[in-house]
Amino acid sequence: MTTRNATDRDRDRSSTPHTETFLPYMRDVARCEQSLQELNLMWRIIEASAKMNCPVEAKSILPTMAATRSGFSRLEHELVSSLVQEKVGNVLAEIGTKARYVIDIVVRNLFERTADVGFLATDRELCNFVAGVSDSVEATRYRLREYRNKYTVYDEIILLDTEGNVLVQIDPATPLEHSADPLIRQTLESDTYVETFRATDLRPAKDRALVYSRRMHHPQTGAVIGVLCLCFHFEEEMAGIFAAHCDPQARSNMLLLDGENRVIASADALWIPPGSEVPVNTDGQPRLMMHSGRQYLVRTFAADGYQGYPGPAGWQGQVMIPVDVAFNGSTSDALSQLAPEVAEGLLAHAHSFCPPLHDIMTAAKTIQRIVWNGQVMTAGQRGDMLKLKTILDQISETGNRSNELFAQSIHDLYQTVLVSSMHDAEFTTGLMVDLLDRNLYERSDDCRWWALTPELRSVLAHAEIDADGSAKIDAILATINGLYTVYTRLFVYDRHGRIIASTGDARETVIGSHIDQATLAAVSALRSAQQYHVSPFRPSALYDGRDTYIYHAAIRALDQDAVVGGIGIVFDAEPELRNMLVAGLAGKERMSAFYVSREGRILASTDANRAVGATLEIDVAMLQLANGEHLSGVTLHDGQYAIVAASASSGYREFKTSDGYQEDVIAVVFQCFGAVSEGGSVNGGSAFQLEQDGAVNGNGDDLEYATFFSDHSLFAIAAAQVMEAVPYSEVLPTSMGNRVEQIGVLGLERDGQHRDFIWVFDLGFLIRGTRSAITSSSQVMIVQHGAHTIGLLVDELHAVPQFSQAQIIHTPFAMQGESMLVSQVIKANGGKLLIQAIEVERLFAWVVDGSIPQPPALELVTQPPGTPLVAQKEALLAA
Repeated sequence: MTTRNATDRDRDRSSTPHTETFLPYMRDVARCEQSLQELNLMWRIIEASAKMNCPVEAKSILPTMAATRSGFSRLEHELVSSLVQEKVGNVLAEIGTKARYVIDIVVRNLFERTADVGFLATDRELCNFVAGVSDSVEATRYRLREYRNKYTVYDEIILLDTEGNVLVQIDPATPLEHSADPLIRQTLESDTYVETFRATDLRPAKDRALVYSRRMHHPQTGAVIGVLCLCFHFEEEMAGIFAAHCDPQARSNMLLLDGENRVIASADALWIPPGSEVPVNTDGQPRLMMHSGRQYLVRTFAADGYQGYPGPAGWQGQVMIPVDVAFNGSTSDALSQLAPEVAEGLLAHAHSFCPPLHDIMTAAKTIQRIVWNGQVMTAGQRGDMLKLKTILDQISETGNRSNELFAQSIHDLYQTVLVSSMHDAEFTTGLMVDLLDRNLYERSDDCRWWALTPELRSVLAHAEIDADGSAKIDAILATINGLYTVYTRLFVYDRHGRIIASTGDARETVIGSHIDQATLAAVSALRSAQQYHVSPFRPSALYDGRDTYIYHAAIRALDQDAVVGGIGIVFDAEPELRNMLVAGLAGKERMSAFYVSREGRILASTDANRAVGATLEIDVAMLQLANGEHLSGVTLHDGQYAIVAASASSGYREFKTSDGYQEDVIAVVFQCFGAVSEGGSVNGGSAFQLEQDGAVNGNGDDLEYATFFSDHSLFAIAAAQVMEAVPYSEVLPTSMGNRVEQIGVLGLERDGQHRDFIWVFDLGFLIRGTRSAITSSSQVMIVQHGAHTIGLLVDELHAVPQFSQAQIIHTPFAMQGESMLVSQVIKANGGKLLIQAIEVERLFAWVVDGSIPQPPALELVTQPPGTPLVAQKEALLAA
């Protein structure tokens, strides 16, 4: 159930960690190992005792006991190793998801900065000032601060001439006159942006700064005239990432590293301070790494790049967790919150999501069958052979302890894997809404800044806009759209809502059309340059009839505050939103992801069968999550058992938090594990546990029955007529039988010399007339009567208990015909549990003559007419 991708999982399992290395840190697994060793010793003692005290009497069960001892010896080595491997793999997967997120979200953010500096360096007003065409320092500083007010990720913006002299800056706390930083010369010589992260005299109050610089050109001559520097507020950004996504229990530390494996930023700087050199684990191997005298599990990821931008050279995301606390996380009781049939159904697919868990379950069934066989093989001998009886009692007691151990091991590991997977799914959805909010934050910035473009404001201020004005705006929009590829269309409209310029396809049909009146009214009502309007996520003719967001900002006249038009930017929602979901999934297997509205309407999807605009069926509680909250659970999805998780968006910086815009989005993921099946294990439920009955005294009058499950009901056959049980996997299918209830043949060894083949019949079909579902718990009971031997397919084995004569009663149907398979009922647990006893003579009579038994009509039951079935059951229990 872990959400590692295929490569990670295969890599983890191809290199099993040393058990002795990690076992001391896993108290639950250590207890399991100790219990296995104790039980193995008990089986050895029982076997040795049988050989010494009653070798003749125990001859028939010695092979079974040897098989049991051998099975436990194997489990001691394999099972504990598998448990350790899975737990280590879960931790590595969890911290790996977070490590990948650290570097991915940083790279995506910095990609936007490369676009920003490229666009702002061509701003005509700024270029005019640097070129000396205009000379107003305050007007230029005001314009830069307006930019900073939109793009709040920057803490300083500086304009310099070609000699490094500071022309204007916006941070009054660190006044500058000149810079001798080599990045000035490097930028002047480059025809693209320059990315610098180190100490610089441009930011004297900081140990280091992340600066994006670009050369500027004269607006008339094209000559290089200066440098624009955008200083990214790196410390604030990393603090926000860490605060939102670090381990709330403070067991692990999130880090950003440089190419020399030194810490650039740390979620806990007192624990691992910036500048520290740390060990890295780029291949994801389960190994311990030492740092400052403490051993850690570590995952490290380098940047994958984003839209051609590789990220700062060598930067890596890393998470480190000390091994002494790695396996001590709090575990919620997730299993108790699941419907029993869902928990049981999901567990049936353990082989697909947790092979060690499946191994435990298989081992438990094997040991249970071995003990069960040992008991049925000696049925009827307990009263006659006192020494053997003692051995059998020890087998029963040790077998019960074995079953309890396996049941607890299965429960604990299942719980661990389930909770780990649910937490990972929650974190994944949190990452997805964070990616969304961060991306859309940039869109809100873009539309507001571009609305301040003087050329747009000047053209739109005219009551009538001529062809030259429209062409001028077209050229500006084309330049912008070329730098910002997340938009399919940029358009400008006048004060009446008529579109006068546009980029994108079908420009001819768009220009001259009008935006809707509701949008025009909303844009006209914007009171300041800090405000914007976003259309609801819905189909738009400006996006070829597909669903998207369109961000609008008001364009105001240069010399007054009057709104003279607006700009609309059409977000390329279809690929961009899907790419965010795919990035959040990071290759996780069998997982689909969605963005949905509060109403459950799909905004984006990785599921080809669920289109945008459709409604996603999920728990209403997930649609009602408060901002920033998350929730996970287990559900049925597309006919499969699945983990589902959801997180509600909470905004980024001022976006959706204090800027007045509110349109919540919920990220949802489903991770499917296998088809829903009506079959499944039913053993182990408290309703079927047998209690010791005082009427059973062991005086020779008690009867032994082999009990088992079929169709989720408990049945019994006299143990003396049962030879043994074998797994269904040993059945050979054949086309020879002409009866639907014949499902194959089984080869039996006779005296170890040759094999006899017997027919195997589906007991469930005989009882209810429909085929039984085959599961990993399915067993074949070999039943003998006279000269005949057959196999019976049953759902699961139960026990081989003794019952007194007083507990066995005839059913009300028994005297109504000789065709019924069930003629008696065993009252167990003080009458609270009814076990249906199959009449073997009738079973074999049917096998011989092929007459399927039919139950008599209900009116033949010896109860007063009209008696409810509940009353009939009560009368039976009272008999």
